Amino acid sequence: MNSDSKVTPLRPKRPCPECGKPSARDTFPFCSTRCKDTDLNRWLKGAYVIKARDDEEETDPDAPK
Repeated sequence: MNSDSKVTPLRPKRPCPECGKPSARDTFPFCSTRCKDTDLNRWLKGAYVIKARDDEEETDPDAPK
């Protein structure tokens, strides 16, 4: 094997969604464990919410009809 050959990265570096620094391979897509943990904390606190549409009715499949 030629020592001058370059290793092609598996995925391109992208900016960290938390701070904008280049992502790290170990914590992709984040740049560090700190940014990764910050994002996880936001999910666990409920800061990220997927809202339902107002026209959808909540139905309980176990409710009597």
